[in-house]
Amino acid sequence: MTKRVTVAITGASGAQYALRLVECLLAAGCEVSLLISKAGEIVIREETGLALPGEEWGIAAQQQFLQNHFWIGDGQLKLYGREDWFSHVASGSAAPTEMVICPASGGTVSAIAHGASNNLIERAADVILKENRKLIIVPRETPLSAIHLENLLKLSKLGVVILPAAPGFYHQPQSINDLIDFIVGRILDQLDVPQSIMPRWGN
Repeated sequence: MTKRVTVAITGASGAQYALRLVECLLAAGCEVSLLISKAGEIVIREETGLALPGEEWGIAAQQQFLQNHFWIGDGQLKLYGREDWFSHVASGSAAPTEMVICPASGGTVSAIAHGASNNLIERAADVILKENRKLIIVPRETPLSAIHLENLLKLSKLGVVILPAAPGFYHQPQSINDLIDFIVGRILDQLDVPQSIMPRWGN
């Protein structure tokens, strides 16, 4: 059975992590439901130079743009609009079993911790929580205020995996890509997706 994973990209810095994660999931044969906040689009453009077509071009144009970027055909990657309440990720009867928010802004973490569902990212996370499925949050705020820490603790107590974008250096990284792969490799491990992009300790 094909693994289905929802990936949400919000407005925190670290779009490179998200794009590499999607690339690895697609390469592993997963089906990816992709959600991108408005601030997330801006961060992607500013940090990577990847500029999605504007909203005036419609979701279909953005979908095709991403398929071309990742060199995939129809079906494996599905982009959803920010208020697409008819998407499968908005309903517990059809939601994927796993969701990753990478990077996760403090605002998104706060909204999820308090049960808000003002956009599809927040609703999808709410569905994952209420259905007792796996939610991985990759915060990239620094420093963290007491508010951030309290929200993350609240989610952790609910079973959410809190995986900060804090790469290690014991593998002697030689490039920024090595640092990105360190975090993406840890996310893939949490999803039980086989990966070889990050060396194991002692190997």
